[in-house]
Amino acid sequence: MYYYKRNQSLLGGAFTTAELIFHAVVRSVRSQHHNAVVAIIVNILQVLALVAVFYTIMSFLGPRIARIRGELILFLLSGVFLFITHVKSVSAVAGVSTGNNPMMLHSPMNMMVVLLATAFGALYTQIVTVIVILFLYSVAIGPIEIQEPGGAFAMVILSWFVGCAIGVVFMALKPWFPTIVTMLTNIYRRLNMIFSGKMFVANALGGATLAMFAWNPLFHIIDQCRGFLFRNYFPRNTNWEYALWVGLVLLLIGLLGIFFSRQHVSQSWDARR
Repeated sequence: MYYYKRNQSLLGGAFTTAELIFHAVVRSVRSQHHNAVVAIIVNILQVLALVAVFYTIMSFLGPRIARIRGELILFLLSGVFLFITHVKSVSAVAGVSTGNNPMMLHSPMNMMVVLLATAFGALYTQIVTVIVILFLYSVAIGPIEIQEPGGAFAMVILSWFVGCAIGVVFMALKPWFPTIVTMLTNIYRRLNMIFSGKMFVANALGGATLAMFAWNPLFHIIDQCRGFLFRNYFPRNTNWEYALWVGLVLLLIGLLGIFFSRQHVSQSWDARR
């Protein structure tokens, strides 16, 4: 009989879990394509294609729509990259199976390992994408000046975290309402195409218009990120604390929902998909 040898110490268990998460992250990244490099290249092309579309739109509308003095490409990248990081994190985590995942049949695996591996796999792909794009832009076109790189990177992590938290909520609901959750995930992604504020800043919006976007944590994150990127922009109508608290609350609700769903797991769920 095959069996899994459990660690007797807390430190040994931590190293074993970290190793397990690492291999699960590699599997998650390679699941997007048989070649991990190709998967990253495809993601880079998706980001560049979206940037090209918005660059064309803003070329017709004029640079005044941005209301920020600085690199237009950096303005577009900040919105597009945070948007893609957020929505891909939502889709990746929401797609994790809570009930009858075949990986759960292996002794060392558990739901938290699969969840963390999927989340970190999505983050890894997006981080490599932005590093490659910024490097190529700096070499081919010109150097990019970022006012506060640490704050901008923190907003990237926050957009990923909030996306994962929303994905956990969808993940908890999926065994009970698989079709409805798939529809809600797509609707949420489409809403963020409009209400994420990729093409404008919050300071340029009036009170009535601002209320239409203020519910969205991604809108706050993108606007705050531009405050860290540009020297001449100071976001007054958004705050990153709102997005953080929304992410923490949704993460707690989602984890409670996953725990409840796993208490009622059934093989018959597969028949309803």
